[in-house]
Amino acid sequence: MKNGLQRFGKFLSAMVMPNIGAFIAWGFITALFIADGWIPNAKLASIQPYMLTFLLPMLIAYTGGKQVGGDRGGVMGAIAVMGCIAGVGGFDGQPMLMGAMVMGPFAGWVIKKFDKAMDGHMPAGFEMLINNFSVGILGMIVAIIGYFIIGPFMSAVLAVLTAGVNVLVKVKLIPLAAIFIEPAKVLFLNNAINHGIFTPIGIEQAKEAGKSIMYMLEANPGPGLGVLLAYAVFSKDKVTKSSAPGAIIIHFFGGIHEIYFPYILMNPIVIIAPIVGNICAITFFTFT
Repeated sequence: MKNGLQRFGKFLSAMVMPNIGAFIAWGFITALFIADGWIPNAKLASIQPYMLTFLLPMLIAYTGGKQVGGDRGGVMGAIAVMGCIAGVGGFDGQPMLMGAMVMGPFAGWVIKKFDKAMDGHMPAGFEMLINNFSVGILGMIVAIIGYFIIGPFMSAVLAVLTAGVNVLVKVKLIPLAAIFIEPAKVLFLNNAINHGIFTPIGIEQAKEAGKSIMYMLEANPGPGLGVLLAYAVFSKDKVTKSSAPGAIIIHFFGGIHEIYFPYILMNPIVIIAPIVGNICAITFFTFT
């Protein structure tokens, strides 16, 4: 079990870590130029949603596809993830980083199998034509699969997490909401959880009591900071260790939680740490 999780984590890491620089660039643009940023600038802030919605998923999907199917697999992965992005409505939907981690390797596997099947059967003189058309046609098919499957899947995940949080809030076991909050955040559903669940509840509570703990549940930077500090101090991988301090600045001082999500995705068992951390934090908030 442990070895399986480690292999899975390394596979995810190989997709994410080469693109950490892009995450940091996106994080700096967000922290600096959004309306609540350090140097608000509406024109420069307009870069941020394009990077999150399109650039980052495409980079991850390309890397995952290339990892499995070489350069052709990378191109296939980039095509495939566009279907996922369109399937959730582009800017109106959730960022498809998890979708990219699924569709990239899958697309790479598809073209790898095709190339293996065609090995030794390619008509002389038609190599370039077949290679280009195979990526185009198979890429289109995989993108359509992404459009119809990943969107509904992500919507179902959000519905389950929403129902779980609502139940815990109603039975007054708010600290246990971290069990749903942290996995949702890592799946890049943090804004949907925050603005779709906690903010409406918080508004009603604030009207009645003048305050609400709901605004502090998802927005707490403590659990993410703990994860990044652990990587910065204890990680054995030099690339990961060296990138963590920059991520800490963006996460803790810039308020950009998304920057620590890839560090958990590269080793999924680490999700236990922010869950326990947020349970402790919410318990502290409740008492104080």
